[in-house]
Formats: sequence, structure tokens, C-alpha cells
Amino acid sequence: MAEHLASIFGTEKDRVNCPFYFKIGACRHGDRCSRLHNRPTTSPTLLLSNMYQRPDMITPGVDPQGQPIDPRKIQEHFEDFYEDIFEELSKFGEIESLNVCDNLADHMIGNVYVQFREEDQAAAALQALQGRFYSGRPIIADFSPVTDFREATCRQFEENSCNRGGYCNFMHVKVIGKELRRKLFGSYRRFRGSRSRSRSASPRHRRDREFRDRDRDRDRDDHRDRNGRRPDRYDRDSGGRRKHGSPRRSRSPPPAREGSEERRARIEQWNREREEKV
Repeated sequence: MAEHLASIFGTEKDRVNCPFYFKIGACRHGDRCSRLHNRPTTSPTLLLSNMYQRPDMITPGVDPQGQPIDPRKIQEHFEDFYEDIFEELSKFGEIESLNVCDNLADHMIGNVYVQFREEDQAAAALQALQGRFYSGRPIIADFSPVTDFREATCRQFEENSCNRGGYCNFMHVKVIGKELRRKLFGSYRRFRGSRSRSRSASPRHRRDREFRDRDRDRDRDDHRDRNGRRPDRYDRDSGGRRKHGSPRRSRSPPPAREGSEERRARIEQWNREREEKV
């Protein structure tokens, strides 16, 4: 039974937990949902609800005065917001991904999802965002259960074939330009690349190190004689005298060890000599 419940957790078959909140961290029913919204107590991902205010909030492509807006101006407005948010949130740690929803439904419009590399980085950012404002509006931040954005995004939207438009229940993630992405995320890639290269030497460096070790071992062997002993640093003449030092001192063999009877005889002799002197 437990395995079955675990297998259907967060899916449409789960009648207890809300699958939409589990996948995208937001539900169109909100607190009125008949299923549970299990809010995480910690997560590497933060949700900043309804934070991005697009210039065509009322009607796509049209400003509040009813005038058409150049799409390039809309993209420029979004990328300025994206860069501003990225630079502020990156103060708390390395950002894995920063996604902004292009949906129009109330529970998803302007939602910003930021995923940090570590959970403690997200916790520090969450604490720092409490009570802050952006463009005159309070920032509503909380931990999000979303950790895999592949399950949260709309695949049809990525293929330009979503027939639900901005009211789709899955994320329609706004896309930034390549230059901005390279500017913001390129530093992380370069840092990771240099760190990974420093941890493991390249094949060429390993090969050079092996050659150096091999040459050092060969030089060490060349300085040993046939018996494996190191020769003296100084050359010697035919008489055994070292050319660059004092004559070599020959060691005398250690005296033979006396037996117990010999020691007793020597002690008796010492006693007799002592008595004669007295």
C-alpha cells in the first residue's frame, strides 16, 4: 500500500495531494483547492509571486492607453527586469536557473522562480527579501516545491503549439537573449570549468609527470652499485684515501664476549690483587 501511494504521489491519481502545486508550486484554486498543498519548509527554489509586471498586462501587445507596443520594447523591458533580479539574487549564492512565467492566469502571471545551487543560499535570500518592495509593490516570496522545471513547463508552448495560450496551467517561460544569458550565466560556467580542470590534471600533464617520475627513478638507480648501495660521494685513490677529505677510518671488530667461568676467574684475580695491595 505504501509503495502504491508513493508511486502516485503528485500525479492525477493522487486524490490527497494537489498535482499542480507539486509540479509548478501554484494552483488556480489557491486555498480553496480540495487537495493538500504541501508547502516545503526548505527548498533550493524560491517563488516570487506575481513579481514581474509586463507593460501589456491588460491586453497582450497593447499598453493601458490602448496603443500597440513594439515587441522589441516589451523584450527590452523584460530583460532589464531579468538582469536586475538576477544581480540582486546572485548576492546570496550561485543561481542554477531563473524563470519568469509568461502566463496570464491570476495564480501564475508574473511569477518568478529562482533556483539556487544550495538550500541554505535560498534560505538566506528568502530571509533578506522579507518586507522588501520592488517598483512600489511588496515582494511575496516563499519556498517552492519545484526542483525539476522540465515537469513544470509546457512542452507545447516550447514547440509553439499550445492551444490554451496564456491561461495554460503549466509554465510558459519567457526567454531572454543569448547575449544576456551568456553575460549572466557565463561566469558560473567558466568558474566551474576552471575548478574542474584544477581538480584533475589533463592527460598531457599526467603523461609529463609520469615521464619525470620515470627519469627520476632511473637516475636514482644509476647512482647505486650492483649490491643496491649508494657509492660514496667522493672518489678514492688506490690507497683507500679519499681525494676530497680525510683518510678513511677502518672499524675494528668488536671484542669477543667472555663466558661465565672466565668472568669469575677475572673477578677472583682482581680480589687477590686488591688484598695484596692492602
